[in-house]
Amino acid sequence: MKYAVPALLILTLGACAQRPENIAAADIGPNPYTSFNCSQLAAEEIRVSQQLENLSADQRRAANGDAWGVFLLGLPISSMSGNDAETGIAIARGQLQAIDQQQLTRRCG
Repeated sequence: MKYAVPALLILTLGACAQRPENIAAADIGPNPYTSFNCSQLAAEEIRVSQQLENLSADQRRAANGDAWGVFLLGLPISSMSGNDAETGIAIARGQLQAIDQQQLTRRCG
């Protein structure tokens, strides 16, 4: 019984939304940008970067909400309500890595 409270606390904190800077890029498989030319890659990089910024802002709000929820109620409210954008951030980071790789391959300036 004396281990139940610490174990519950660890499980609750583990369910909290991560800060966006702590989310690793996802492996998106074979480079989907191989048919893009340099100008298309630049445009796609801008689009995905903006998407990443928006998702990161959402994730920061979710992480802050979870921190307050755990502090006040003992529950990660934002994560429980589906406001966690971790998957989207990981995919966007993977896409940016693939774009960068393709830009290097094509020697885009």
